[in-house]
Amino acid sequence: MILRLFLLISLLFQQTLFAQEDNFDVSLIPETLKENANAIIRLDRVEFSIESRKSMIIKKQKIVTVINESGFGSVDASEYYNKSTSIKLIEAIVYDQNGKLLKKIKRKDFKDVAISQGSTLTDNRGLYLDYTPVTYPFTIVFNSEVETSNTAFIPQWWAIEDANTSTEKSEITITYNPDLGFKYKEINFEGAAINKQEGANMLSYKVENIPSLKREEYTPPFRKISPYVIFGLEKFHLEGVDGEASSWESFGSWYYNNLLKGTDELSDETIQKVKGVVGTETDAVKKAKLIYEYVQSKTRYISIQLGIGGWKPMLAKDVDRLGYGDCKALSNYTRALLKAVGVDAYCAVIYGGGYKRDIREDFVSMQGNHMILGIPDNDKIVWLECTSQVNPFGFQGDFTDDRMALLIKPEGSKIVRTAVYDSKANAQVSKGSYKITGAGAISANVVIASKGTQYDNKFFLESKSKDERDKYYKSGFDNINNLKIKKAELKNNKDSQEFIEDLALEAEGYCSKSGDRLIFAVNAFNQYNSVPQRYRSRKNPFEIARGFFDTDEITIVIPEGFTMESKPDDITITEKYGEYKAEYVAAEDGSLIYKRSLLVNPGYYASTDYEDFRLFREKIARNDNAKIVLIKK
Repeated sequence: MILRLFLLISLLFQQTLFAQEDNFDVSLIPETLKENANAIIRLDRVEFSIESRKSMIIKKQKIVTVINESGFGSVDASEYYNKSTSIKLIEAIVYDQNGKLLKKIKRKDFKDVAISQGSTLTDNRGLYLDYTPVTYPFTIVFNSEVETSNTAFIPQWWAIEDANTSTEKSEITITYNPDLGFKYKEINFEGAAINKQEGANMLSYKVENIPSLKREEYTPPFRKISPYVIFGLEKFHLEGVDGEASSWESFGSWYYNNLLKGTDELSDETIQKVKGVVGTETDAVKKAKLIYEYVQSKTRYISIQLGIGGWKPMLAKDVDRLGYGDCKALSNYTRALLKAVGVDAYCAVIYGGGYKRDIREDFVSMQGNHMILGIPDNDKIVWLECTSQVNPFGFQGDFTDDRMALLIKPEGSKIVRTAVYDSKANAQVSKGSYKITGAGAISANVVIASKGTQYDNKFFLESKSKDERDKYYKSGFDNINNLKIKKAELKNNKDSQEFIEDLALEAEGYCSKSGDRLIFAVNAFNQYNSVPQRYRSRKNPFEIARGFFDTDEITIVIPEGFTMESKPDDITITEKYGEYKAEYVAAEDGSLIYKRSLLVNPGYYASTDYEDFRLFREKIARNDNAKIVLIKK
């Protein structure tokens, strides 16, 4: 009876799925949906039919009016396929701005391409619409149907697709077999006008007439502000393997036993070799450091997405033989080598990327896009990014810092937080001096030491050519015209995770002249002069994703025959967003010591706080550009 009801619901939805609106005349779209919109989603209708843990059918119809070139990405007329996923239907129809039919595009007209690119190996292929519009605006209707045996990943539903994109109607309907433990979680639904219907083995959501959300500076990632729903099954299937996701402990055990167990075997020759690498060392962390550096010297990263290999690492002995692997393979290979020298280590699934994103602890399911390695060290964990050939041991940087990860163990898997770099740990310390000549030139020496995520932003310079470094510094010191880099000695202290830049700089015409006066900005090397955009009516909350702490101590030598006519006053600016201090100390030898510090705090703030934040930044920029006036005696 349940199956018959399921099939009836699916049939009724299929009959309406590909029904099209009669008129695609752009002039009929309400003006409220056109405002600030690069594209308008006329209809985004999706049906998921989950008949068993090995069968899911996805039917889509998406109708998009593209207003300009920036909105073309909203069309997204593509589908992917492989051995476990087949495309049953794919087509598109294009209309001009008056709703007149321009073109019908059949499956044979879609581009069929391999997804492999560069250092990626995969058996995935894709069909995508290769269409070049003649004029804007136009409307495109995209229809597709995909069938897959993989039910580990059920695509999410978003009420708002993107900034500068309005939505006339968006809806999703899911029908499912109740024996599979279907589950869902609504996120950011507070205050959202979303129609929800839930029945026997069926769930649907619908929104209508949502104006475009204007893109604004410092807006948090969309997943923090847009309403969306995630879906999952407690009993799922993934590339030939049945899975369980009732708790993180049980899910982690399943992951270990089905995807990791048996992949860590090494040859006797390799085991003896790595035992020789650690020698007589007995400390677990020190042994791990030796093994990590061995892996860095021996392997390189290449992404592998072949069948179950998209989630199951290749064998450690194959990585050892071939010298390459993806994040899973390299993490697992390092785990195997550590096991050979008596060090415990665990693979961890995580979301990697510059924006922090957590594995959702409150929703057990297949999540993440990356794997790293965790080594227990008393009450903390040493994290290793095994895909990097240059990262210091135990350094994460901003790709995997401060986010929840699933630590996978044979028993006792759990969600844990990765290393957190607080604001003062993300430090840059500058110390040096510069001389001003009577002609208004500047000659400077400065040593800059960077740690934390600021180290992450700098140590790549070690591998750059002289021309590339010069270009980098001229861009970084863009407040100094005619800049010449006389010296750039770099030192990467991997053990302390500190990057040192010893620089000698000079430039003609640093000072502006006015009669007998020379005028110049005190802060020559570290101006924080970017001021966020002003908005008459800010709509979005804003976020400072990471904090940092800069300190500068610079001695300024004035030319002979000149005296200081005026200098800025000492200042302290304290807000919840951070603190700025500038101090000017007269030395006995007639030079001036400029002391500056800037602490920026991370945080998530309401839109009503934005103008205060903008003014805080404006004050910093103004004081960082404060001038000294010298006058000829």
